[in-house]
Amino acid sequence: MRRTKRLLAALACLGLCLGLLAGCSSQPKTTVSDNAQRFTAYYFDVFDTMTQVIAYCDSQAEFDEQMDALHQDLVAYHQLYDIYNDYDGINNIKTINDNAGVAPVKVDQRIIDMLDEAIRLYDTTGGKLNIAMGSVLAIWHDYREAAEADPSDEDNALPTQAELEAAAQHCDINDIIIDHQAGTVYLADPEMRLDVGSVGKGYAVEQVCRAAQARGLISASVSVGGNLRSIGSKPKGQPWESGIASPWSDQLIYNSQTSLIAVVDSDDRAVVTSGDYQRYYTVDGVRYHHIIDPDTLWPADYFTAVTILCSDSGLADCLSTGVFCMPLEEGMALIESLDGVEALWCTKDGQVVTSSGFAQYQIETE
Repeated sequence: MRRTKRLLAALACLGLCLGLLAGCSSQPKTTVSDNAQRFTAYYFDVFDTMTQVIAYCDSQAEFDEQMDALHQDLVAYHQLYDIYNDYDGINNIKTINDNAGVAPVKVDQRIIDMLDEAIRLYDTTGGKLNIAMGSVLAIWHDYREAAEADPSDEDNALPTQAELEAAAQHCDINDIIIDHQAGTVYLADPEMRLDVGSVGKGYAVEQVCRAAQARGLISASVSVGGNLRSIGSKPKGQPWESGIASPWSDQLIYNSQTSLIAVVDSDDRAVVTSGDYQRYYTVDGVRYHHIIDPDTLWPADYFTAVTILCSDSGLADCLSTGVFCMPLEEGMALIESLDGVEALWCTKDGQVVTSSGFAQYQIETE
């Protein structure tokens, strides 16, 4: 009888151990294998720019599965945050704009979450980040598009201060009415237009990377038009090294020959830059870029570029725009007040200025 009891107890213990081992084996990986292989994918169909993903996975099949899901997520966010195009069965930012002053629009929670973040950062930046400025930004967009369509710069024109100020009467962020319970967004001003270019891409990249991590992607670098977010580290504990391109270089495409002003350890962090050197047009020899200062309604004229380093790509995107539109002292004070956020400024006179904690992430290069 005792032997039987002991045997039953032993079998129960063995069953419990096997159950625990099986449970452990089903847990997602938390560190990348030293033998993981490097894979790269490119996409050109989201956020009107090039996406590059570098990842370390144990197999091509694992990488392909991860990339299929990541790409689907990017496409979904692209369609939701689009201000120019309609999509069957989707209420997006354009839908909200089309119904300004007409009716609330039932939207996906991912739109509401992004708008909540943008409104919070409006307060943080003292209004320098304002997604309600679509009416003003649309004017600059139209003038820039007309200039780009004309091979000659001779007929390029600038908006008048009067038309900019008229549009600015419809940029009150308090006219964005979000009903969280009903899941709707309503623009109370019929002339208001949302433009989420300063937050949408960065916010989408952050959410896409978090979802990929939850699916088991543990080592990757995701770059969507320069909005860069790293997941984990590379094999053998090597950091993801992210280069910050010189805004004074003539190279528009980032590659191994790009002139860099800094290289940073970006493990589980985002690196986002706003600058005056990629989207612009020229009138009478003067460059007019796309980052508009809400106070002047003209392109911000404090810096050539501002780079933000922090753990959240959405926050970095918002701050890079907001700080770009502030004097250095004001921007520095804001960055120093935020935990875990660092910044690098490239000034108009060719200087590079960094926040107090930026150096701890810098990697020395030869």
